Amino acid sequence: DEMDAVGRQRFAGLGGSNDEREQTLNQLLVEMDGFESNEGVILIAATNRPDVLDPALLRPGRFDRQVVVSTPDLRGRERILEVHTRRTPLAKDVNLTVLAKGTPGFSGADLENLVNEAALQAAKLNKNRLNMSDFEYAKDKVLMGKERRSLILSDEEKKITAYHEGGHALTAKLLPGADPVHKVSIIPRGRAMGVTMQLPDEDRHGYSREFLRNNLVVLLGGRVAEEIIFGDITTGAGNDIDRASKMARKMVCEWGMSEKIGPQTVGNHEEEVFLGREWGHSRAVSDDMARLVDSEVKALIDEARERCRALLTEHIDMLHAIARALLERETITGEDIDILMKGETLPPFQLDGQGAGEFRLEDEDDADPGKDDASAEPGAESTEKASGQNDALPAQDAPVDRGGDSGDGPRGEK
Repeated sequence: DEMDAVGRQRFAGLGGSNDEREQTLNQLLVEMDGFESNEGVILIAATNRPDVLDPALLRPGRFDRQVVVSTPDLRGRERILEVHTRRTPLAKDVNLTVLAKGTPGFSGADLENLVNEAALQAAKLNKNRLNMSDFEYAKDKVLMGKERRSLILSDEEKKITAYHEGGHALTAKLLPGADPVHKVSIIPRGRAMGVTMQLPDEDRHGYSREFLRNNLVVLLGGRVAEEIIFGDITTGAGNDIDRASKMARKMVCEWGMSEKIGPQTVGNHEEEVFLGREWGHSRAVSDDMARLVDSEVKALIDEARERCRALLTEHIDMLHAIARALLERETITGEDIDILMKGETLPPFQLDGQGAGEFRLEDEDDADPGKDDASAEPGAESTEKASGQNDALPAQDAPVDRGGDSGDGPRGEK
């Protein structure tokens, strides 16, 4: 396992041929030279970084077959959940197919963590069996992070966060083809001060230009909502802007979605993993092309911003309704937003410990407002009012990595 630990490319950075790791690789290659009578011996290795392996390991005669293991599809997630719940007592309302549909992009480890978190929640409530509400709670915790009830926000910050998340949610609801809104919350989770989570109806393996253009609008929904409602902007949209910029640049430079540049790759997008490669890297883009790329990226962002402004201005009453609901309930679902967009009122707010927007304590530490908890959260496809730095979304390429210090930083993450 982790073949790249000893099989990293030789003479590509600092250190000479007497490096201990390179000696290990040389010995491995000698044993794999094929001249010994090692019949009946099969060598299997695994790595997450095949791009950094030494070419001698990848040539014919070394590893003759390469198997790519991607994240499981719908059927795979359902089978993995069956494995991890085999010894877990489940209630009759638990439907693993529904859970598998609601967890696109989850790896096997994420699904195992989901089951463990659901079991912990059921144990806290003194249940003998896990039901769907436990799994729903666990899914929110895995996707969005742990609730931080101890983080006290001022009324002004809550209002800004509510309109920011409302801008993301409303644009996602209004744009055709956008991923459905699953849940919107202004409860601080992990290092995020608010989150709008979208879950696709099915696994996506390709993205159209129209989908990506709409995605840019959703990313900028929080910033534009702040501009419209408060006439000012905050640092909370920093991560939204970063993700939108990276996505627009990939659309232009990698995916050929610019009319002026056309279907060509601009620049060398191979990651420089070695210092030696970085020194020897040659520039493959002219100054004129670089200026054209910058102008095309800016044009995509400006177009998305104007579309977003027009949408929110036209449906400003819906934005106010969503923000009021968030300030009242703190968490609302996609179905709640559909009701609000029809001009209807939401059903009475219930503090039942399981529904959307409920006030619940995650553990005993959360009951003490003087205690603060640092939580690490796996990836999610969500738009957050975060107080840290996260990776950008372009399609399925980048995992979400949340971080930063409370009080300053991005408010939105898709």
